[in-house]
Amino acid sequence: MRAEARLVAEADGHGGTRLSTVYGEPPLLPRRTGHQQNQTAAEVHLVGGAAGPLGGDDLRIHLTVGAGAHLVVRTIAASLAQPSHPPAPSTLTITARVAAGAILDWLPEPTVAVRGCDHLSRSIVDLNEGATLRWREELVAGRHAEAPGDLRLETTVRYAGRTILRHDLAIGPRAKGWHAMLGRAAGTLLLVGKDAATAGPRAVNRMPLACGPAALVSATGPDARTVRAALDEGAANTLAHDPDAKPGNWRKG
Repeated sequence: MRAEARLVAEADGHGGTRLSTVYGEPPLLPRRTGHQQNQTAAEVHLVGGAAGPLGGDDLRIHLTVGAGAHLVVRTIAASLAQPSHPPAPSTLTITARVAAGAILDWLPEPTVAVRGCDHLSRSIVDLNEGATLRWREELVAGRHAEAPGDLRLETTVRYAGRTILRHDLAIGPRAKGWHAMLGRAAGTLLLVGKDAATAGPRAVNRMPLACGPAALVSATGPDARTVRAALDEGAANTLAHDPDAKPGNWRKG
């Protein structure tokens, strides 16, 4: 199956954000959620219109955030990367462009590597100077008491034309030795913006990036809840230094 979703967020001229494009094809169905009146950010949940990703799927998500806009994207549930018969790889490609003065929060639920899957999730993010990004990625190695299939996350982020992060994480039979380094679940939270480099000492597994105002928070654990709690701690610690941030936005979903 081939499917795509497109979201374009723009400043509405009154201190808020409007969505000029909301388009999706099953299983990528975006739905605007939350209050739409007097709201600085536009929040969208991706709703699964079909099972997946399944082997053979080629799924694409395109995000554009214009100057002064704030887009928050979540999913309503974890994604199950599943095998196909006969076996075939599945791919999810996410591209995002964020203008100066704009904010993008990409905060989906985890991806679960179901036994037998062969899935690649590729993210490419381009930020203009002065943009703010909060980008969370989490994976779980199989369902309960299940050995995982193969799942790989590839993330590339550029800030003002310079690559500030190129991060790969793989689990499954082809990723030899992964279980010695990771728990049952793992996740990262990338923070880019003027306050990302100023977090205090509370955040653990937090690495400031050499290029750009950015930091990467990482966590592993026995389950998704443990990983999420660690990433939230890193996020909350950074938000505590940002008087304009709203900590509640992190803990929903």
